[in-house]
Amino acid sequence: MSELTAGGADAELTAADDAAVAAVRGFNRFYTNVIGLLRGKYLETPYSLTEARLLFELAQRDASEVSDLRRVVDIDAGYLSRVLARFEADGLITRQRSAADGRRQVIQLTGAGRSVVAGLDARSAEQTRDMLAAVHDHDRRRLLEAMRVITETLTGSPQPRGFLLHPPHPGDMGWVVQRNAAVYAEEFGWDSSYEALVARIVADYVDHRDPDAEAAWIAEVDGTPAGCVFCVRENATTARLRLLLVEPWARGLGIGSRLVTEVLRFARQTGYSQLTLWTNDVLADARRIYQRAGFTLDDENRHHSFGKDLTGQNWSRAL
Repeated sequence: MSELTAGGADAELTAADDAAVAAVRGFNRFYTNVIGLLRGKYLETPYSLTEARLLFELAQRDASEVSDLRRVVDIDAGYLSRVLARFEADGLITRQRSAADGRRQVIQLTGAGRSVVAGLDARSAEQTRDMLAAVHDHDRRRLLEAMRVITETLTGSPQPRGFLLHPPHPGDMGWVVQRNAAVYAEEFGWDSSYEALVARIVADYVDHRDPDAEAAWIAEVDGTPAGCVFCVRENATTARLRLLLVEPWARGLGIGSRLVTEVLRFARQTGYSQLTLWTNDVLADARRIYQRAGFTLDDENRHHSFGKDLTGQNWSRAL
């Protein structure tokens, strides 16, 4: 029985492996067709995809050694030599011996070469922009996240990640409520009364916002919402920072500090003389951000909220 079971397991693994191989190959065929790699020359230019990639790499620095190009592009030495000879004949590059080591060859793009690269970049960006324009926001975020996962999985290392801030788009306010509720429930065990509070804050902001005195920001990483913060009017001289949140998977990128900095900038430009906020002592990461931004603790009080015994804190700073 054990031999039959083991054999059955091996057969299942083989079938699963074969299915995975077929899925990857199918995706490769699909995507090469999407970006037009089967239409001959790349982006309707005289250059192949390999040649275009080499030109792109040459444009990333003032000078490149042949050995570096081979390593980055993973190309056969003979083929690379033929491509570089063509580039030189077309006036796209110059070649010379390295001053440090005469056995090495240094490649530089000419002005004409940089013009070709600029044209390739523009065509590629336009092609990609057209492709993404046909994808709805939610699906675009899923697409970009999938690309990131593929890259990180196959390279075995996390990719450098940046973020951007923008005013809330349609649907973002719902995200603010949902993610505040989910994150605080998971990390601190807060109950649904906190979600109700966030929903009231967001609804009040949407219904009564003074655009000259109040603002909100959504942080995005790779097209996916990763954080938020609000700046609302307390009175004529004081603004209040509310609903600072950074997704757990996006922490460590500096998003929280940048969101608080944006609130400070907006509050100063608007003419407020003081910025205040309310938080709870269990939110240690947020508290450190506030302290680094110059906030000081004014007072604190114990309370029972969101299903927990908490210590509320009022913080403020002059502008």
